[in-house]
Amino acid sequence: MRPITFQTKVYELLEDYPHLEDVLSEISPAFAKLKNPILRRTIARVTTIQQAAAVAGIEAGEVVKRLRIAAGLSDADESGVNMSGSATGAASSVTSDVTSGAGLLNDLENSTDKYRGEQPDWYSPEKIIVRYDAVKTLESGEVPMAEILRLSNLLQEGQIFEFSSPFLPTPILDMLSAKGFKIWSKRAGAIYLNRVTKN
Repeated sequence: MRPITFQTKVYELLEDYPHLEDVLSEISPAFAKLKNPILRRTIARVTTIQQAAAVAGIEAGEVVKRLRIAAGLSDADESGVNMSGSATGAASSVTSDVTSGAGLLNDLENSTDKYRGEQPDWYSPEKIIVRYDAVKTLESGEVPMAEILRLSNLLQEGQIFEFSSPFLPTPILDMLSAKGFKIWSKRAGAIYLNRVTKN
C-alpha cells in the first residue's frame, strides 16, 4: 500500500484504499462526483489530494488526516507533516510542521483563487474565438485534456479560448499557467467556464 500524502493521486488513493471513497463523500459532497466512473478514469488520475481539496474548498491537511486515520495509518506522513491536532487547529499545525517545502499548504489553498478572481482586464466576450464543451467530452467517456491543450496552443496574442467543465479543472489550468497562458475561471450554475488567453 502506498502512503497517503498531499501528492497522492486520487485515483491511486481509491485503488489502494477503495473504502475511502465513502470517507471522501462524508468530507465533502464535492467528492461524491468520484462515483462517476468517467471522472474516476480521467480527472482522478491526474488530480492530487491537494488539488482535490482546493477544488472542494477544504483545508488539505484535514483531508489527509481523516483519510490516513480511516486507512489505519500513522497521523504523520513521510514528508514530516504532523497531522495531529483538532480539526479546527489542523491548518496551523500542518503549516507550522512542514519540514520540506515550506508554504506548500498555503500555495495549495490559494490555487483556486488565482483562477477565480475578479474579471481580468484582458477578458472580453468578443475576443473568444473558440468554445469547447469538456462536460460533453467527459460524459462520453473521453479525456478532454489533449484537446484543451491543442486549442490553447492555437491562440494568437489577445485571443481567448473558452471551455466548460463540471468542476474547476485545477490540474489542466496549472499546466496551461506553467506554459505562460493567462486564465480566468467563473462558475456558471453547475459548470465552470474557463477562459484562456495567450500573453
